[in-house]
Amino acid sequence: MKRASAQSPLSRFVLITGLSGAGKGSALRAFEDLGYYCVDNLPTNLIRTFRDLCFAPNSRITKAAVAVDIRERQAISQLPSLYAKLLKEEPQPSLLFLDASDEAIIRRFEETRRPHPLGSDLPLQDGINRERRLLRRVRQLAHQIIDTTRLNGHELRQMILGRFGGGKTSKTMPISMVSFGFRFGLPPDADLVFDVRFLPNPNYVRELKRKTGRDPEVERFMDAAPATRELIERVSDLLLYLLPHYLREGKSYLTIAVGCTGGRHRSVLVAERLASALSDEGYESKVIHRDIGRAA
Repeated sequence: MKRASAQSPLSRFVLITGLSGAGKGSALRAFEDLGYYCVDNLPTNLIRTFRDLCFAPNSRITKAAVAVDIRERQAISQLPSLYAKLLKEEPQPSLLFLDASDEAIIRRFEETRRPHPLGSDLPLQDGINRERRLLRRVRQLAHQIIDTTRLNGHELRQMILGRFGGGKTSKTMPISMVSFGFRFGLPPDADLVFDVRFLPNPNYVRELKRKTGRDPEVERFMDAAPATRELIERVSDLLLYLLPHYLREGKSYLTIAVGCTGGRHRSVLVAERLASALSDEGYESKVIHRDIGRAA
């Protein structure tokens, strides 16, 4: 079965599913903000009827979204076969799957003090494991997968508005560009790490030692080395190659770490330049200089 790529225009009929506690309610509210007619927890055997009513010739509804989840218990197993049939009809649906780590789901259930939908008599971890098994096939069929482990409600909403709102959907993913010093340890949440300690070190220039990679004097010193420009160009090209693939496979958040010895000069400049290069290509990223005030 052909899956839509992250760059493809998405359907005006969206099926939302995923793990309990992964944010389906927040997702559905985001679709409402986009003008979708939304229904929560619709029985699987009513999805086709719902679609036919929404897109009937005399209907004023132009976009619709429906959330389906494990509250249907074993009936959720019917969704893959129904989805395959709906793909042969118009309008073709998109399937959005919301996922999260076990740890995040457990924390959210503990915060809300609500039992797992599969039963209050079932240990929470057992409920999560069983739900993953029941939804495994559905997840494999999804057009898009959003992992909400590190997303709050606002960030999830912004992601859905970007991907389904008709804008630059292929470039909507929160990116953190973190500069750091190896002497203080790696950022624990880093997805990609680039070591720039081979570049000339301004720390050994007396006039630059107390400055940072944001200062023009440090920039001029670094730019005088051909390796600086070549590094930024090569890493930028690599990131621009990787990002669409991460999006296509459902990665929803990326932390890129750039490290030098103390985290004050080289990593700061390179992180700033990489973020600027991504911005020029339509990717939004926030820059965090973790150790800029610690290195001397």
